[in-house]
Amino acid sequence: MNDDQLLRYSRHILLPQLGIEGQERLMNSRALIVGAGGLGSPAALYLAAAGVGKITLADGDRVDLTNLQRQILHTPATLGMSKVESGRETLGRFNAEVEVVAVERRLEGDALDSRVGQADVVLDCSDNFPTRHAINRACHRFGKPLVSGAAIRFDGQVSVFDFRDPASPCYECLFSEKAEQSEERCAVMGVFAPVTGIIGTIQAAEALKILTGMGETLSGRLLILDALSMHLREIRIAKNRDCEVCGKSVPLAL
Repeated sequence: MNDDQLLRYSRHILLPQLGIEGQERLMNSRALIVGAGGLGSPAALYLAAAGVGKITLADGDRVDLTNLQRQILHTPATLGMSKVESGRETLGRFNAEVEVVAVERRLEGDALDSRVGQADVVLDCSDNFPTRHAINRACHRFGKPLVSGAAIRFDGQVSVFDFRDPASPCYECLFSEKAEQSEERCAVMGVFAPVTGIIGTIQAAEALKILTGMGETLSGRLLILDALSMHLREIRIAKNRDCEVCGKSVPLAL
């Protein structure tokens, strides 16, 4: 670590739980963020500011005027640009030392597996159940820790599914893919802008803890936010031994 890096990350280095060793881990880490919108924006900004060495942003959408109310990676100057290219420009201004890879597509199939397999941590900042379930399966397959977030109206939730631990539950344990799910989207239901900031920032914090090995993550716990009353509550998530994703199979990395 050079003198400029020691100064830039000095407030991290002063934390005994993190220190120089933890900061160097961050600088050598690779994060995959699926979704460069309301959740992915604050998550990516904090990972870049914290010095995570390589951040892959995956999103197939382009910046729209309706995005600017909450998607803080983007500005009026980037309207019409792909969200991942807009995000790469913004993150580069925050921290030019971070390598940002822009993947302008919806990740699925082999492409999703390839990106998950290369990551040290995966942040699910998507906005639909099929993508969330696909990411969950891929992360389990490769034994990668997954930080999952969601936000709609005044409500948010976030959890960690750490597939390095065979006892960890998964997203399927919590929300069965076979169950009827009403797809609630921001475009129809609306979303209070700060909710995406709160949840996305928590996702960044959980990812940084995973990458450095410090503290206790939200693995096995679901944190639920009601921003209208500003109440937080937590529920425990048990591994479903009959889960079709994680109940009986073993991740490849194990």
